[in-house]
Amino acid sequence: MTALLVLVQTWQLYGEARERIGERAITASRIVSRLPSVIQAAEAGVQNAALNLQVNQISAQAEADFIVVGNRAGIRLAHPRPDRLGQPMEGGDNIEPFAGREIVSVARGSLGVSVRGKVPIWNAAGQVVGVVSTGYLMPAAWHLVVGALISLAPWFVLALGLGTAGAILVARRLRADILNLEPEQIAALVGQQRAVLAALREGVIAVNGQGMVTLVNDRAAEMLGPQPTPAPLAGCWPELAALTPPVQQPLSRQQNLELMLNGQPILVNIEPLGPSHAGESGNTSGGFVAGFRDRAEAVALADELTHARGFVDVLRAQTHEYQNRLHVLSGLLQLGRPEEALRVLNAEIEQGAQFRQLLRDVQVPRLVALLAGKRERAQELGIDFQVVEGSNLSTLWERHADTLVTAVGNLTENAFEALAGQPGTVTVLIGEDPEGAQVEVEDSGPGVAAAVAARLFTRGVSSKGEGRGYGLAGVLGRVQALGGQIKHTRRGGHTVFQVSLPTPHLSLMVSPDALSINPLSLNTDPLNPASPSSVTENAVSTNAVSEAAAPGNQA
Repeated sequence: MTALLVLVQTWQLYGEARERIGERAITASRIVSRLPSVIQAAEAGVQNAALNLQVNQISAQAEADFIVVGNRAGIRLAHPRPDRLGQPMEGGDNIEPFAGREIVSVARGSLGVSVRGKVPIWNAAGQVVGVVSTGYLMPAAWHLVVGALISLAPWFVLALGLGTAGAILVARRLRADILNLEPEQIAALVGQQRAVLAALREGVIAVNGQGMVTLVNDRAAEMLGPQPTPAPLAGCWPELAALTPPVQQPLSRQQNLELMLNGQPILVNIEPLGPSHAGESGNTSGGFVAGFRDRAEAVALADELTHARGFVDVLRAQTHEYQNRLHVLSGLLQLGRPEEALRVLNAEIEQGAQFRQLLRDVQVPRLVALLAGKRERAQELGIDFQVVEGSNLSTLWERHADTLVTAVGNLTENAFEALAGQPGTVTVLIGEDPEGAQVEVEDSGPGVAAAVAARLFTRGVSSKGEGRGYGLAGVLGRVQALGGQIKHTRRGGHTVFQVSLPTPHLSLMVSPDALSINPLSLNTDPLNPASPSSVTENAVSTNAVSEAAAPGNQA
């Protein structure tokens, strides 16, 4: 850049120098053309030694390289080199002066390339009788340019230094802004970003500080509908735009916001952009990235995880219990006391038979399997788990098995937690009448904390800390979807949760709950741990354990 500046300045100085030299040459030519001796000699058209001497003296005074006087035919009458007198003038630029016009030209003469100022010689009659040419050779012009450049050299050096320093600072700032990445690395990252956004099954949009959507991945385009970018967020998703006003208010990271989009519940995560991206004071730029997904998909995934966790808990409880029993039997046999071992084994069989007898009239295999698993869990925790004698439920309720096992599983697990590891009793009552089904889960714990009692069924409300309070809200949603209700009360020092469901109509189509029944789970003896099918039923019961077994799903 500095070199270009020097070249431009040199060309400009050269033009100015040539212009100044041309003015000096014209001035000298005018003076000489008005001398009487010059006019007389031009009219006579013959050489004159006195004239040549006089013109050369004037040339020296004007510091010109030459002053040449020519007659009307262009023959030299005066010249700094006497041997060239009487010869034609060179350069081919006498046409204008002979036409009566003064000119400044650059031409090659006998002495070299020069800047010339040519003026016509006029006689008393107003006729052009000759021409005067005053010239400065080009080295003189370049001498002026070099002198000017030398005087400007310090400024050029200063400009070069400032330009270099500025370029270094700009380069460092630019590299910092692009994370010290090379162009090919940036191109690779852009390609990777596009591939990642296309592969995500979660919708992702980027919004700038003015509330304009600048990036939309494929999944987001499916959920939002066709949208050009940039497009105003308020037009694409008004509810999200209302939560994220542009610039005026600082944004902060927000997780699992429940919003509506085209009538569907959506879970949204908001990640602010800008310097305070991860800061605690908020983001002043207003830009953010929002990732969102259908709440139904998230709930389905959470249910699958919950079922797996419940399955693990049930198997772990059964493993511990049966290991303890086997150790007892093994020890008794090793001590040579088979009669006592037989009594222990008979007691276990009788206890299992009694429990199965209590549930003989509950005709929903998955619910029976759930209660069997909860019994094992209670024994591991040292809790007295009971099912009220006479509990019953017809096969008509199989279509709502998922709702029943979710409700019973969640409520019993909450009851276990309410006892906080202390000995106590949890009692389950299941009944059916012409109006529907009733389920009661009663525990001897301290009861629901007064601070959360009024909002117990609100999502995220719990006395057990952050990340809890979703189980009861989920149960309420399922129960209300079937037209039922759930409530809690204190009775005789015990906490009681009551679930009521209206009788399903036979004319209705079979629900997805009924279609999900595993045929192997219809074993007539789901509580017999020795039965080969009991393992299958316990596996089926993990669907029941779902939200009951996962700590994040408890109230």
